[in-house]
Amino acid sequence: MSKTTKSLYVIALLLFFVAGLLMAKYNPWSENNAQASGYGGLGGDFTLQSNQGEVNLSDFRGKLVLMYFGFTSCPDVCPTSLSSIAASMRELAPEQEAMIQPLFVSVDPDRDTLENIALYSEYFHPTMLGLTGTKETIDKVVKDYGSYYTFIPLENSSLTYTVDHTSRIYLIDQQGQLVSTLGHGTSVDEITEALKALL
Repeated sequence: MSKTTKSLYVIALLLFFVAGLLMAKYNPWSENNAQASGYGGLGGDFTLQSNQGEVNLSDFRGKLVLMYFGFTSCPDVCPTSLSSIAASMRELAPEQEAMIQPLFVSVDPDRDTLENIALYSEYFHPTMLGLTGTKETIDKVVKDYGSYYTFIPLENSSLTYTVDHTSRIYLIDQQGQLVSTLGHGTSVDEITEALKALL
């Protein structure tokens, strides 16, 4: 190997090393940047509809917000997650529970009326607020929060379709910043500990 080749090889290694350091520093999913920029740049304010009228995320400044995307015809995933949210809140002291606002956002506005979403949400917890909007509005919120949903046709079913969707609990802090998510199957105890850490 010639001197020139060796020099180029060393320079290339140094460049890879520097690039690695920069990626580690500016990785949007790193813990530090998640805290500073709203969970890797995800999240943000939004406006949706409830049976009581327009609702903005900013309406809940000063409270910890738990948000879940789903639909009222969901057979098991949504009820399990929403039940876990409610159970974890009930594990807290009353004054802590009062500092949390749970939100259920339906991604199925064609079937989920505002009244149905309200009744469905309140079944799990009296303060859980059911929200939805136009498809365009929902799609923007879903995208902003790094979530996903898609409609799946059902043959030989009166429902005609179901919805495949992300099953995560989105934790939004008192300043309106997305700070964490909890995956499906997270235990009630684990959710409770995550809430206590943010209160």
